[in-house]
Amino acid sequence: MFNSLEICAGAGGQALGLEMSGFSHELLIEYEKDYCENLSLNRPQWTVLCQDVRDFNGVPYKGKIDLLSGGVPCPPFSVAGKQLGNNDERDLFPEMLRLVKEIQPKAVLIENVRGLLDAKFDEYRNSILTQLDRLGYNNHIQLLNASDYGVPQLRPRVIIVGIRKDLDDTFTFPKPYQSAPPTVGEVLKDLMGSNGWKSLDLWVKMADKIAPTLVGGSKKHGGPDLGPTRARKAWLELGVDGRGIANAAPTNNDPLPPRLTPRMLARIQGFPDDWNFGEKKTKACRMIGNAFPPPVAMNVGIQIINVLRQNSTK
Repeated sequence: MFNSLEICAGAGGQALGLEMSGFSHELLIEYEKDYCENLSLNRPQWTVLCQDVRDFNGVPYKGKIDLLSGGVPCPPFSVAGKQLGNNDERDLFPEMLRLVKEIQPKAVLIENVRGLLDAKFDEYRNSILTQLDRLGYNNHIQLLNASDYGVPQLRPRVIIVGIRKDLDDTFTFPKPYQSAPPTVGEVLKDLMGSNGWKSLDLWVKMADKIAPTLVGGSKKHGGPDLGPTRARKAWLELGVDGRGIANAAPTNNDPLPPRLTPRMLARIQGFPDDWNFGEKKTKACRMIGNAFPPPVAMNVGIQIINVLRQNSTK
């Protein structure tokens, strides 16, 4: 089995997906205590280091890691933020590059928001790729939509994969599924109807599309709702009240539109139902909304493992 070391692990979406693809996790690094506790709750066997990645020394892991991965913070490049890029104190691309140099993994996986591809970040993005090249990695970069891999929301994300140049680089990004993604109604029908809601069938017909991209907000901003006004309007078209998050599914004669529960949000994000996000809705919504959909990480992970496996047999 191939191993990985992940920084900025968050609520575990990427780590879970990579585990599903066949990676074992040597170490996960996460700064926020709530996220660290959540990771350990769901996967007690994972080793989680709860500290600022800026204080982490990768040298002891040199030559011992197959994949270095991380969903570095997206606010510096997100259209929902100020798009300060490398002038944002939350930009951790320099730390990722430092760890690539220190650890020299066989492969690198970096995930970020679509905004990284904006023209205003051309120079910075090209600088990242140039530095990876100088560190000895062939680079692949592509925008992937979660909906292409069975996730019921669009959720575009920029994926950067680096393969060390001493390896045969046969990496290709995963092909989209041939079948269309399930609709929100199809995915949530059993959860929404779990309390005998009489309007279930009508609602399923209304929720006949994939979801808008879930938002999680930052530690200072964002609460238990489905985002700003434009996002709420998109949800309302699916028959969902995005002004808040429910504690439970609707019952009996509860009116339309219903509100979603954290468990429903997690399923829309591609998490399995047994992944626990705790009892507090604000924290749960932020964890879920900021996560990398596990099915996307799994599909990318499979492609990376194929490269590692091909090289290990030579």
